[in-house]
Amino acid sequence: RVQSPADRLLIVRANSPLEYPAQGVEVRPLQTVLVPGMATLGCSPPQHPSPPQVNLTATMGTLAVAAVVEGVELQGEGQPHLSLAAAHLDHLNRQLQFVTYTNTLFHPDTADIVQFSTDGHEAAFAIRIRHPPTPRLYGPGSPGDSDGDGDGGYNVTALVTIATKTFLRYDKLRGLIASIRRFYPSVTIVVADDSQHPEPLQGPHLEHYLMPFGKGWFAGRNLAVSQVTTKYVLWVDDDFIFTPRTRLEKLVDVLERTSLDLVGGAVREITGYTTTYRQRLSVRGGGAGGDCLRTRPGFHHRLAGFPACVVTDGVVNFFLARTDKVRQVGFDPRLRRPVFGVLVPLPEFFIDGLGVLHVGSCEDVVVDHASKLALPWRRTEGERQYARYRYPSARDDSLRLKHRLFFFKNRFKCMAGN
Repeated sequence: RVQSPADRLLIVRANSPLEYPAQGVEVRPLQTVLVPGMATLGCSPPQHPSPPQVNLTATMGTLAVAAVVEGVELQGEGQPHLSLAAAHLDHLNRQLQFVTYTNTLFHPDTADIVQFSTDGHEAAFAIRIRHPPTPRLYGPGSPGDSDGDGDGGYNVTALVTIATKTFLRYDKLRGLIASIRRFYPSVTIVVADDSQHPEPLQGPHLEHYLMPFGKGWFAGRNLAVSQVTTKYVLWVDDDFIFTPRTRLEKLVDVLERTSLDLVGGAVREITGYTTTYRQRLSVRGGGAGGDCLRTRPGFHHRLAGFPACVVTDGVVNFFLARTDKVRQVGFDPRLRRPVFGVLVPLPEFFIDGLGVLHVGSCEDVVVDHASKLALPWRRTEGERQYARYRYPSARDDSLRLKHRLFFFKNRFKCMAGN
């Protein structure tokens, strides 16, 4: 999962007389590696014939040979600059197969650019220096404990934790929990709560974490995700309702069988309208004044093997994701509530995830959205208080400050969308 095409070993064939590895050579810090793929065709000008010779120069390590080939002269072995010369080209190329690189200047994740030259020709290639990523393994659970009904036979209880953030809406939250328990009675639910007067939440496989009053949506997300111990985390709003169409096994199957890091579902309103809120994001350079963000509805392409799924950049606020990837991106706690959306963490979270998250969306996994249709005079005091915090007036100074922070932290000077 941590490999990409950029990690493949590529050898540059002799367009010039030099062959060398274009990418894929990697060494641990302060360790030694054999450098593969080096050779020369030896194109000395006919009017100035000379014995074949090549030069290698490193900046963060030394060069040597693992074995010496007869008839090859070496200069600078064990130093950053190594010269190799031979009377016969085949001897020189044989010697190049034994060249080693040893990193001597410690850095946990960098690269050394090695210069490779012969008469009239120069090239350079990178040797990546890093500790290889440590795999993070999660137990799959017992196959006999599968929660599914044929969608891969996955043990959702062992693989998924459901996380949510709540504020004042305990009636909605209890409805969410009850609906989850209809279909997934033993899946762990993590609730982050920054209500002023918290109400107790009790039940099996339920974790309730209290926060300072009004700490905010993003800080709550960080807290909830920090307590997840499973491979995947499902994010839901506290006013969602699970139905027979909320099949988490399908989302797990997508993440298990593709390179996606996060896959969103669809949210159905009481009116019957269903949205996936798929968004394509791009950032265009804007010079010294900052860059420009462009958001467009839609997706990049269909996801192979999953007809109801696509690849995109941003999705609705109902998604399953790899826990370690969500933690890697995180949620900026300075943004106490979403700047731009109600059902979406877009663009804050997904902009922070550009270049990190591989995002998909599947329209055939649906969660219901509890109705917000209520006459003003029938609202409870808690609902009125929630509305004051959740939907501030356009003249609210805190909203302007959040917009300023959003543009500043991302170095944006403009944003456009359809």
